[in-house]
Amino acid sequence: MKGIRPEVKAQTVREYVFIFGAISPKDGCHDSLILPYANTESMSIFLEEVSRRHAQERIIMFMDQAGWHKSKRLRVPENIELAYLPPYSPELNPEEQIWDELREKFFGNKLFKTLEAVMDTAVNGLQIMERSPEQLKNLTRRDWILNTI
Repeated sequence: MKGIRPEVKAQTVREYVFIFGAISPKDGCHDSLILPYANTESMSIFLEEVSRRHAQERIIMFMDQAGWHKSKRLRVPENIELAYLPPYSPELNPEEQIWDELREKFFGNKLFKTLEAVMDTAVNGLQIMERSPEQLKNLTRRDWILNTI
């Protein structure tokens, strides 16, 4: 009938995964892991994986002050030291440049039918980016930060 808005049943379903990542702006080495939750347990798993991949290195990992980054239950491997950025300062975190690049180059103007398709795109994008450490170094390097290390 004219003038009556039709009702259509619809169901919005939201599913999530979370990408954990760490970049070394000095050499462009990037490590990432897709996990089902953003919590203390997932952060512990990520730290353990980074530690395993870089077992012979001493790592200082800068991060924001999310609750799961500072939890007393967080398991921090011996070769990793955590340091925290000031609150509300994402511009200081080089990893933010990686997320911006990933969103722009691999997720812009796309519709995904499944969470699996989202994860496949994320993995593909991260693999492509991680194969170009020089490009990642240029994307994330901030001389004024590196001069303080």
